[in-house]
Amino acid sequence: MIVLGLDPSLTSTGWGIVRAEGNRLTHLANGQITTRAGEPLAARLAALAEALDRMIAEHRPDAAAAEEVFVNQNPASTLKLAHARGVALACAGRAGLAVGEYAPTTVKKAVVGTGGAAKEQVRAMIARLLPGAVVAGSDAADALAVAITHAHHLASARKLG
Repeated sequence: MIVLGLDPSLTSTGWGIVRAEGNRLTHLANGQITTRAGEPLAARLAALAEALDRMIAEHRPDAAAAEEVFVNQNPASTLKLAHARGVALACAGRAGLAVGEYAPTTVKKAVVGTGGAAKEQVRAMIARLLPGAVVAGSDAADALAVAITHAHHLASARKLG
């Protein structure tokens, strides 16, 4: 099964793709989609959608997962994050993918072992779990962590079912 992980953001949306075969994970691809801060919101969201559609068409994942929105101190930032997340979910939905959704603390706990892990710890665990993967940046590492979390969740669901 090929799993797409998404770490949505208006500034830099991370994406990561892994192949899950039982408990074995293989890195397939990852990257970050950036938008121009000076452009209107609608143009930035359209650019994000176009890039996500191209990436999904190229890699043809079987499943997807995204981080849930966390509410931060700045309501405007939270809204921008929610807009980007909505675009990511819509692109996955248009591609016919069921999307798992995980809180950031759940992803960190699944990959690092603690929900309060720092970005550096997540990136270090990604390097251990996906040896040889060249990760495009911290947003891509977070997206790979989401993909790994979803792959584990799907494997557990298959064992129970």
